[in-house]
Amino acid sequence: MADNIAQHFRREEAPFVESATGWIQQANDEYRPILTHFLNPRQQYILETLVNRVTGVKLRQNGGYPGAEMQRGLIYPDYFETSDSDFELNLFEIDYPVKFSELHHGQILGSMLAAGIDRDVLGDIITDGTRWQVYTTSEMAAYISDQVTRMGKIKVRLLPLELTAHIAPLTAWEDETTTLSSARVDNVVATAFHLSRHHAKQLIEAGKIQLNWNDFERPDYQLAHQDIISVRGFGRVRLNSVDGVTKRDKLRVTLSVLHK
Repeated sequence: MADNIAQHFRREEAPFVESATGWIQQANDEYRPILTHFLNPRQQYILETLVNRVTGVKLRQNGGYPGAEMQRGLIYPDYFETSDSDFELNLFEIDYPVKFSELHHGQILGSMLAAGIDRDVLGDIITDGTRWQVYTTSEMAAYISDQVTRMGKIKVRLLPLELTAHIAPLTAWEDETTTLSSARVDNVVATAFHLSRHHAKQLIEAGKIQLNWNDFERPDYQLAHQDIISVRGFGRVRLNSVDGVTKRDKLRVTLSVLHK
């Protein structure tokens, strides 16, 4: 099994693969559902791949609204009937002086992380252009509400809402089918944001990108299914799929791009 896993995933993903394997084993051995923290799309893909290798267990993932990027996974025996309440999600409205100030995604996330809140207990941060909402785990909701009273210089309150009261988020992801000479980070960044490879490489080496929410400075790194690159000042790009190879040996891929 270890050899097969090594073929699917990267060496640096081994700690998550080990954790995910443990969750699956626990659900199987104890005949009960196991709930994960919030997972990014690459982690969701890894978990789904691992669950699909095991008979007797299934996986549902839920981030609070259709199309959520960050989602919690529920690994459960195949006879277990799941419900949305099993995911223990919480939704906050960010109450702030709308007329006198503006909030931004990075500012909200940065303020919450600076307050000592772990990234994996935070789900999506969504906006309709004026209102902002954030998903959290239910077990950390009270702590987060107490800790987060400012975002930058803006005084805020986190108001709990029913999960059904979420706003319709602005959807700015654009799907693009294109060809690439390779799935290197610098190549994908250059293609997604219409930059030269040299400019993309400079951004990466200057520490202005993140791979799956982690700082990253390797322009030659090969991206894989559901990897997300965040580029400061430009936006985000996700490698949705590699769809084949052209006659000229180029990769045919589908990217999703979110412009800032």
